Amino acid sequence: MDMFDRFINMGIGMFSLTRDRAQAYIDEMVERGEIKREDAKESVDQIIRKGEEQRAEFSKAMQDEFDKWRSKFGVVTRAEYDELLKRIKDLEVRLGEHEPQA
Repeated sequence: MDMFDRFINMGIGMFSLTRDRAQAYIDEMVERGEIKREDAKESVDQIIRKGEEQRAEFSKAMQDEFDKWRSKFGVVTRAEYDELLKRIKDLEVRLGEHEPQA
């Protein structure tokens, strides 16, 4: 997992609850009489759904910011770098400078 993925996963934790934690929270609300038992499952599902929406929004915002930063500073992606290396090796082989590697 690269640094960007780890950063995103840290942010995700800020916006979502696990199903177990959400269920425990809703169970407490049922015990206090704040919501009805029959509404509990829907409430847990709603909390999880909202967390997933926030996670997706956060991930997109972070990717957009990262793309802006990468563009601003001219940083290439690993895929771009690997493609350039492949092209260089192909050219070297064509020029007879190196033997092809398997």
